[in-house]
Amino acid sequence: MVKAIVFDIGGVLVDLDIQACLRAFREDLGFERITELLDPSHQKGIYGEMEAGRLSADHFRELILAESRPGSDKADVDRAMGALLVSVPPVTAKVVNELSERYPLYLLSNNNPISMARTYELFREAGIDYRRAFKAQFISCYMQLMKPSQECYLEVIRQIGLPAGDILFIDDNMANVEAARVAGMQARYYAPGSDLSLLLADL
Repeated sequence: MVKAIVFDIGGVLVDLDIQACLRAFREDLGFERITELLDPSHQKGIYGEMEAGRLSADHFRELILAESRPGSDKADVDRAMGALLVSVPPVTAKVVNELSERYPLYLLSNNNPISMARTYELFREAGIDYRRAFKAQFISCYMQLMKPSQECYLEVIRQIGLPAGDILFIDDNMANVEAARVAGMQARYYAPGSDLSLLLADL
């Protein structure tokens, strides 16, 4: 029986456009090494260090600007980062709002402070009151734990305070789904761009 639902963010609740982000870094900032950092599932280099909580957002911005076009500033870095995050589809917003009336909902994401700020804007634009809809947020840069480590899932389970088998986890990365199952959680794979309501119709 499902008593709580945990959602990944990027690729599940928020649609992503990796190519738009790559273009923004190259064309708007003149930062050419973005392909060494940006990955659909697990970011690398200084991007990954920021998501792991080992590098502050300000230090990340400074390192990017050191290799960017003269005259670029921190706001330009934030806009380039934000280009990755497109929108919350209306059907997804409807699912979240309806489920939040029936289940405690949570977020679990390998993420960073810059992208999270944009995520909250997209939630608001889609009509999701994220402070009300989600009981807690488990974000890697603040937890200093990342999927798919077992430590990450076990800490989430501990903080939610329910038996692992009563928690349903939704992610668009099969490695993360399988790791959640190893931790004892129910878990489902979401194919990006599909109808989230169909995946959760049995609830």
